[in-house]
Amino acid sequence: MHFINSIEFATQLDEQDPLKDFRSKFYIPIVNEAESIYFIGNSLGLQPKITQEYILTELENWANFGVEGYFHGKQPWLSFHEKFPVLLGPIVGALPDEIVVMNNLTVNLHLMMATFYQPTSTRYKIICEAKAFPSDQYVFESQVRLKGYNPADTIIEVAPAKGSHIIESDDILAAIEQHKDSVALVLFSGINYYNGQVFDMKVITAAAHKAGAFCGFDLAHAVGNIELHLHDWEVDFACWCTYKYLNSGPGGVGGAYIHQRYAKDTSLPRLAGWWGYDKQTRFNMEKGFKAIPTAEGWQLSCTPVLNMAAHKAALDIFEEAGMQNIISKGQLMSSYLYFILQQINAKSATALIDIITPANAKGCQISMLINKNGRAIFEDLKAHGILSDWREPNVIRVAPVPLYNSFTDVYHFGEILGKLVEKAGGL
Repeated sequence: MHFINSIEFATQLDEQDPLKDFRSKFYIPIVNEAESIYFIGNSLGLQPKITQEYILTELENWANFGVEGYFHGKQPWLSFHEKFPVLLGPIVGALPDEIVVMNNLTVNLHLMMATFYQPTSTRYKIICEAKAFPSDQYVFESQVRLKGYNPADTIIEVAPAKGSHIIESDDILAAIEQHKDSVALVLFSGINYYNGQVFDMKVITAAAHKAGAFCGFDLAHAVGNIELHLHDWEVDFACWCTYKYLNSGPGGVGGAYIHQRYAKDTSLPRLAGWWGYDKQTRFNMEKGFKAIPTAEGWQLSCTPVLNMAAHKAALDIFEEAGMQNIISKGQLMSSYLYFILQQINAKSATALIDIITPANAKGCQISMLINKNGRAIFEDLKAHGILSDWREPNVIRVAPVPLYNSFTDVYHFGEILGKLVEKAGGL
């Protein structure tokens, strides 16, 4: 598409947008007595207006039924979690028996590594991205130490080449090839939280398997954002949070995927809890764990119903909107934002903004390295009603989200940022 940096062009894109009415389904934060331009859905998605109703329904069931709410009401709590796999299947590209909603992201990563990281004296290394999100780093470190290994010798980090901000696929594949005889697990983000780079999950998975290793992904910034085909890519496992692009509330319940060939294998080692026990005999309260032969077999405790009610509200909106519509608009909006940032840079002989998100491997998020007065520009954006995200030492992350952001949001952001850059002496 040939983009134009004008309000008329942005308005035209909004008029043609099949998702234009979905913005009204969300609460938009107010700044300076007006709706903000909320470009931080990559950190916390906005609240759907139906969420309160969904949670209130379960509060009323609790009030009316007490513990009998597990068996009565519109959606008995005993099977509440069973609605999610069908809704999440089109979002993550997986079969229903490969998906489970449970716990939180970091807990689920630990659970997956308890199963899929079983090091031996010859095959024990983990290959991951350099500067992964801190929780992931801490999971890797602690799992390695629990298994009796030294993280310094065990965790192999693939970093960008000198002078670059992205990790090339060829460098990831080279690292896997180099350590093919000693790697036990390859575990990357689907999208790097800092620079917004989408990793080639299909290619990484194939290389890991060729080397004889398991392959998993942290999809915190990918789920609900980009196209995923976890089953077809033969990814072994993945985990995600639901409070970013899935709009399911702060600290919302997490999700996990285990490929069918493992999900049905009840003999796999795991950390067990009673909610993962065979449903037919769970309430016999007997010794000896018998796993459910699906991804549910990794569950630990009773379902957090109130959190799941918020998740259900959000996923019902996703189902109504259609994942392909969401992906298409997200790509178009981030490409338009990319174009506008390039327009701002073109006005100066020395660009103040370095776009560190690769144009050909991005989701909704665009990360900007600000070369001068970055923190001041970030604070000025907030004063102008634009909510974005600051990452040390000098990166601003912005993410126009398809369900509640518009192309005119993108245009106005560029208009304001351009003026701030000019004020900072960048033009």
